[in-house]
Amino acid sequence: MSVLPFDKRDGFIWFNGALVAWADAKLHVLSHGLHYASAVFEGERAYGGRIFKSSEHSERFRASAETLDFTIPYSVAELDAIKHQVVAKNNFENCYVRPIAWRGSEMMAVAAQNSTINVAVAAWDWPSMFDTETKMKGIKLDIAEYRRPDPLTAPCRAKAAGLYMICTISKHRAERRGYADAMMLDWQGRVAECTGANIFFVSDGALHTPIADCFLDGITRRTVIDLARRRGVEVIERRIMPEELEGFEECFLSGTGAEVTPVSEIGPYRFTPSAISRALIDDYSAEVQPKKKAA
Repeated sequence: MSVLPFDKRDGFIWFNGALVAWADAKLHVLSHGLHYASAVFEGERAYGGRIFKSSEHSERFRASAETLDFTIPYSVAELDAIKHQVVAKNNFENCYVRPIAWRGSEMMAVAAQNSTINVAVAAWDWPSMFDTETKMKGIKLDIAEYRRPDPLTAPCRAKAAGLYMICTISKHRAERRGYADAMMLDWQGRVAECTGANIFFVSDGALHTPIADCFLDGITRRTVIDLARRRGVEVIERRIMPEELEGFEECFLSGTGAEVTPVSEIGPYRFTPSAISRALIDDYSAEVQPKKKAA
């Protein structure tokens, strides 16, 4: 399938204070963010022109930058307004929204305290990837060789560019082997997450999910936990060992891109997407849609 390169698209990107033509949103090859991964970003989604949980994403965006020792020069309210402006200017209804901030080219060394902080926001058309019935077939996951790092060795609570290097490697390997994605273990060999989504399991009517202490506690993850509890489903956050996967009945992923996506197999382990996966797909779909105002 041919995909239009992202530097060849039309539209507008908000770049350091102004909307510019898509092709004009450029950075210098000696930007610190490119060489030293001093960049943070968000993955958001608009439904019906409204960005789901925009302020939560803006808060995390700013917190990620602070973790990497720089400050994004816009408030949460300003970031929310910028993102809305980008979606509206591009005439999108259902789209992906990507804010990113990075250190510029003023200093080219490990230390870069005096570098300018650049900020950009782009958006592109992206409807839901699958309908419910297609999702209910489940996707297949490999088990990644790389592991999520010890939280004492990396800023794991930040949505930082450098943390995704091993995710790209792991996803490439999985796709070459015929899988859709890969499940990653943590540094102690326990179940962690996938390369860009959190993971849940079902056993005896309860949801089990790994404790998010060495990977991102996703906004979608928190939404799914809330939706499950509203249904009266018990949610257990705990350490999960790989050998436990044999005893789970259902499995699904959560994330901005994945939304709620059931899993049919992880390596040698098999799952049957069923009632809880379907219910949470439906609940999440209803949750993200803009609420109609009463007449």
